[in-house]
Formats: sequence, C-alpha cells, structure tokens
Amino acid sequence: MKENISPFFDPKLLEAGCDEAGRGCLAGPVVAAAVILPKDFRHPFLNDSKQLSEKKREQLRPIIEKEAISWGVSFISPKEIDEINILKASFYGMHRSLDQLKTIPELLLIDGNRFIPYSTIPHKCIVKGDSKYLCIAAASILAKTYRDEYMCELHENFPAYNWKKNKGYPTEEHRSAIKNFGSTEHHRLSFTLLAPEQLSLFD
Repeated sequence: MKENISPFFDPKLLEAGCDEAGRGCLAGPVVAAAVILPKDFRHPFLNDSKQLSEKKREQLRPIIEKEAISWGVSFISPKEIDEINILKASFYGMHRSLDQLKTIPELLLIDGNRFIPYSTIPHKCIVKGDSKYLCIAAASILAKTYRDEYMCELHENFPAYNWKKNKGYPTEEHRSAIKNFGSTEHHRLSFTLLAPEQLSLFD
C-alpha cells in the first residue's frame, strides 16, 4: 500500500468510495463506480488509477471485485451527458453505482469537491481522494477499466478515431479524425469537438 493512501476515513463507519472516469473525453460514456472495501483490505499497489499502468489496473480489477463487500459500475451515455451536462452526469453516475450496492454504506467518500447528496447517507468530498483513500482508489480503477474496455470495443466499429489508444480523450489525433470524418453517435455534441485552429479551417 502506498504510504500516502489511508485505508479509511472513519474506522467506525462502513464507507463507500465513489469516482468516475472519462469526464474530459469528447466521445464515449462517463463511467462511475462505487466500492465498499473490508476494513482489513490492503494491496501493495492500490492507488489512484491514473498513477498505475494499464497492466496493474487490469490486475487489480478482479481482486477488487472479488474482495469488495459490494461494488457497482454505471455508464452515462453521450446523449444523456449532452442533455444534463457532464458534471450532473458524473454525479448521477455515482448515484446509479450506489443503487447497485447490496450493502448500504454509512458514509460516502466522493472524489472531487462537489456532489449531489445521495439518499440520506452523509458524504465527504475529497479533492484527489483517489490518491488518499483506498475505497476511492478502488472505485477509480473499476471506473477506468470498465470505460477503457468499452472504448476498445467501440474502436472495432469506428477504427478511424483510434479509441483503443486515445479512449475518446481530446488528443490531436482524435480531433484530426473528427475534422476528417465528422462526429459519430458516440461523440458528445455539447463539447467542443474541434480545437480553435481547426475550426478556423471552416471559415
């Protein structure tokens, strides 16, 4: 376990960690996860998913799913993101992940600085929480691996955008493909799909 990551926020309460992946992407869903870990759960390299290699994330996913007291993962589509905005979509995704938990937590630990309250369960917002608490780190890994897997599946039908590599993030390669081939039903039309210098090409 990393020295800077704590096993729990309050040892007296059953905690669920919540996080999302794909908020800044131009294409694909935002994926959220909620995880309740046993109080004695430890793993030598469990940390924020962004700090781990793809290989380590994939190794951790089945361990988290097996050892967790309960976990849930939800997908919010690009269409819904466009309708309600990405911030609300992230919160609702966490809510839907919490809906899947078979055990009701006593405290929610949310990665970030804002959240829409869920039911009557108290919550704590923690900036960079995925690098501070194990249950949030576990949620970040599930959200990231499920989303990456889904984007690789989409890539098979939309190879021009190379989503198996960029996962829908606004890379130069992805934006060039949008300029050349247009958008798809998997793109978030409420986002700025082309960079300003690319938009000027259409003037």
